[in-house]
Amino acid sequence: MIHKLAELTEKAKQKPQRRIAVAAAEDESVLKSLKAAMQDGLVSPILIGHKSEIEKLAELVDFDLSQVEIIHNDNGAHESAKIAVSVIKKGGADILMKGLVSTGDLNGLRKAAILSHVAFFESPYYHKLLCVTDAAMNIAPDLETKVHILNNAVEACHKLGITVPKVTVAAAVETVNPKMEATVHAAQLKEMNINKQLQGCLVDGPFAVDIAVDKEAATHKGIFSEVAGDSDIILVPDIEAGNIFYKALNFLGGAVCAAVIMGAAVPIVLTSRSDLEISKMLSIVLAAAMD
Repeated sequence: MIHKLAELTEKAKQKPQRRIAVAAAEDESVLKSLKAAMQDGLVSPILIGHKSEIEKLAELVDFDLSQVEIIHNDNGAHESAKIAVSVIKKGGADILMKGLVSTGDLNGLRKAAILSHVAFFESPYYHKLLCVTDAAMNIAPDLETKVHILNNAVEACHKLGITVPKVTVAAAVETVNPKMEATVHAAQLKEMNINKQLQGCLVDGPFAVDIAVDKEAATHKGIFSEVAGDSDIILVPDIEAGNIFYKALNFLGGAVCAAVIMGAAVPIVLTSRSDLEISKMLSIVLAAAMD
């Protein structure tokens, strides 16, 4: 069980150095995070984009590119994404990182039915890492899409050694209300887990977030569940709930996170400009730590 994001670095160090292809690498924040990950010997980057622009930005952040491969492309970000995907498909890299390019341009690596965002949070108020999904990719997922989002998150947990992740399907209340789609989906997903249609995890819900992370709150509300107060994954109802929860944890809750996109042939590192620098670097570490 991984309790701290720093443990990801140690896990990644036990693996061979990973090659990371960066699509449209003309991005200062991306170069900063790569520099930090390289200092720990975790990754070897392949930077794809306009070479002189990359070199100018690297100089600004004091990033020595003498040992870094650069594939020059001056035909725009879309072409850089195509080159990065090609590098991955040919076995030239183990991780894909998004620079100044649309996420949709990276779909050539799709392995699962959908791509989804998986974020692991270390909070001073929780006893282990907490995975939140999907806060960045799927806007208003229906039941079928939530099945795929859940499976992607479970796969991410398995890759980190969390063998049977406990999944909360989050909603505003703990009772099923036909007028609240999130509660209906939660009951259906729980039933699918009971019937072995969703495997490798333990699913419960609908639970409000307090029930998901606080055993005392669950007991006070008369809810007794292996998942309550000990969740590994919180599956949010939609992108708005996920985005609000994600940013509240980071900016008000004192949490630090690492995130990747799952559902592709390799992990995809996607960072937001508002993410803390440590979170950007840890997202690379997370991808490198995955089996």
